[in-house]
Amino acid sequence: MNIAIVVHGGAWDIPPELQAEHVAGCRAAAETGWAVLTAGGPALDAVETAIRVMENHPVFDAGRGSHLNRDGEVELDAGMMDGRTLMAGAVAAVRRVANPISLARRVLHDSPHVFLVGAGAEAFAAAVGLPLCDPDDLIVERERGLWQARRAAGGEGRPAFGSADTVGAVALDAAGNLAVGNSTGGTFFKHPGRVGDTPLIGCGLYADNTVGAAACTGWGEQIMKTVLAKTVVDQIALLGDADVAAEVAISYFKRRVGGLGGVICISPAGQIGLAHSTPHMAHAYRTAEMPAVVAAIRRVSRKEEQ
Repeated sequence: MNIAIVVHGGAWDIPPELQAEHVAGCRAAAETGWAVLTAGGPALDAVETAIRVMENHPVFDAGRGSHLNRDGEVELDAGMMDGRTLMAGAVAAVRRVANPISLARRVLHDSPHVFLVGAGAEAFAAAVGLPLCDPDDLIVERERGLWQARRAAGGEGRPAFGSADTVGAVALDAAGNLAVGNSTGGTFFKHPGRVGDTPLIGCGLYADNTVGAAACTGWGEQIMKTVLAKTVVDQIALLGDADVAAEVAISYFKRRVGGLGGVICISPAGQIGLAHSTPHMAHAYRTAEMPAVVAAIRRVSRKEEQ
């Protein structure tokens, strides 16, 4: 049974005091998704359940615990794609949905559209029976304190890339189907309504059974300019090796736009790929040949490790 799952918990300079929680959150997500796959479940279910674990963990910039925007509010983005059908669903700038990955999944299955935003996305959530939450329930004291400090310092200027705890997952199920998903609260102190790469098909995520699947994390504006997820899967098809493809794509990303970010991917054969241009990337993965999930803070590229 050639199954595989890989998750990411963000690519940035993760502070030492947060690293253990990042590893634990990624491990729990990968183990939850793996349980779905070993029970014969589809890759879409494995991806959704894994990402929900991370959305519910307050250490990540996704779901509860997300960064606050300039107005002190949480705005969430998420996307999913089915590698078998190329169907996709995405949502952005939602404020009353605790698990936007599940809303993206419902858009994928239950809407004629691919992308819904803001109040319209929340209305769709209510129409399909997904619960709405109080926006304040998504705010944690860590992020409120950071926002208050930024406001006290003047709060001016463009939001800069600092942390990128966007969460994501890629899975291959026993039927040979690939799926991918991403979820995020976006950049800290972003302009209200800002949307990054996370929910954008081809930029933050892409899946096609014939070539591979990839999820990205990092500075969204740079990732969008290089259509990074699609670049990764195209390289898998060209090179036949997921890990090399990830490294090649990140090398281009860094060289072309000074890109700060990371990528996880799986080939149609079940190979795992990981690469990043930031100091750290939180991740976890397991394949059919492995006895357990491996979870870690990845500090350098594999080429540098060798």
